[in-house]
Amino acid sequence: MKQKILVVEDEPEIAELIRMHMDRNGFQTTVAHSGKAGIDEIARSMPDCVLLDLMLPDLDGLEVCRRLRRHEETEKLPVIMVTAKGEESDVVTGIELGADDYITKPFSPRVLVARVKSVLRRTGSGETESKPGGLITLADELVIDTERHRVSVRGKTVNLTVTEFGILKYLAGRTGFVRTRDQIISAVHGGNTILSSRTVDVHVTALRRKLGEVGRMIETVRGVGYRLSESPDGA
Repeated sequence: MKQKILVVEDEPEIAELIRMHMDRNGFQTTVAHSGKAGIDEIARSMPDCVLLDLMLPDLDGLEVCRRLRRHEETEKLPVIMVTAKGEESDVVTGIELGADDYITKPFSPRVLVARVKSVLRRTGSGETESKPGGLITLADELVIDTERHRVSVRGKTVNLTVTEFGILKYLAGRTGFVRTRDQIISAVHGGNTILSSRTVDVHVTALRRKLGEVGRMIETVRGVGYRLSESPDGA
């Protein structure tokens, strides 16, 4: 079954360019020309990934992303922002609202397709089989299911974005070892991203907040990066 991509873009030429390249690469693509139309389309037929412009009529892309993250049905839906607004502050705002990646116009269609495939690989979106194993348990409190892309703290599920999950999984791969921001970017996004050290920090801040007290396990190593300790007390 083809994976479904929703393009929310008000410029017909750009929307058609994206649709054409997505279809050529084996995706089933739908286009919505406004924020409200995009939300309505998601309600009708849940896509596997949303390509979201920021400057839209009626509802801008940031508000669309905010609404998606508020609802259980769409809080984990992969979102890639595709926009002419490329200032770092815009990137940070998008990520803080839960965007999984960010690409600026003008863009290479091949790069955009690669970003979509990367996000879908990280989420396992569209997969129907669940593989056994893949559990990482730390301090008897934090459980990371690397196969099902699920995280729980003290038995309660924690909803993370794709990038937040990727960072946590990477740090948990070798607890106690320091990872630089560049290493995190390369591991989580394959180096094919415009994420900066600043946006890594934003993701880590959001990740700590969602993990609550257990978030203290993610330690900042000043001037270097981050490491994951084996207990909330840093032991």
